[in-house]
This record gives sequence, C-alpha cells and structure tokens, in this order.
Amino acid sequence: MKTVVYPGTFNPITNGHTDLVHRAARLFDQVIVAIGSSAQKQTDIPIDMRVEVAAKVLADIPNVEVCGFTGLLTDFVKSRDSRLILRGLRTVADFEYEFQLVGMNRALEPEIETVFLAPAEHYAYISSTLVREIASLGGDISKFVDPLVAGMMQNLAEGDS
Repeated sequence: MKTVVYPGTFNPITNGHTDLVHRAARLFDQVIVAIGSSAQKQTDIPIDMRVEVAAKVLADIPNVEVCGFTGLLTDFVKSRDSRLILRGLRTVADFEYEFQLVGMNRALEPEIETVFLAPAEHYAYISSTLVREIASLGGDISKFVDPLVAGMMQNLAEGDS
C-alpha cells in the first residue's frame, strides 16, 4: 500500500491544495494531509481549526485522512509507515525552496522520497498568504477557497473587529 504524506500549514487550505489532494488520491492508496505548525510561518488560524475545516473540505475523498502533527516531518512520515512526501510546485521560487527541503529531508532520513505535483493552471497563483491578506482587508475569497473556509475566515475577521 502506497501512502503519501502531504504536509503543510494549510493556513488556510485553498482550492490549490484541494486540487493537489484530489490528484494525489488518484495516484496513491492513501493520502495523509498533515497539518503542522511552522516557526517560519505565521499561523493566524489555530491548528485544531485548520484540521477540522480541512477534514470537512476533503471529506468526499475516501482515501484521504487529515491530521495535525508536531515535530520533524521525517519522523511523522515514518510513524505513518510511509516513505513518501508530496509537495506542490507553483513557481520557480517554490522549486528552489522545495529543493532545499528535499535535501534536508534526505539528510535526516535517506529512505524518504519527495514527489511533486503541480496544481491546475487556474490555481497556480493562489497562496494561503494572499488569501489571508485579501480576507483581512474584507475582500471576497470565495473564488480561492471552499465555502467552509470562506466562512471560517469571515468569522475570524469578525472576531478581530
């Protein structure tokens, strides 16, 4: 059984992310969407909320599991009896960053491989950072995220005001 782990902060999960999960679900027996924290990324949305909303957004895909994790990604991947990490590539800048991650993950755990998928072209410009910025300024994010995510973002914005 081939299990792939798709890690990220998913802060919030976007249509680009869900597109990659749908693509991966056709290629692998199981897809684990692993939602974590990052010291380098500001996560305005609590992890439990990100896990809950992502699980609802992806509930229609039977071979997908959503869970939170802490610690090293390579340790998490091994703990789930996988040797595969899925990453998305949108731009050349993504490739440069992802290439560094692949090297570091290989140094930590040589048996783990990384596979890359590109989102559909009409999702390539979407990023969680831009979605958060648009939402924080009161903009309409409904074209970029699932309605559940848009509602969550609106509720969070209203809580700040």
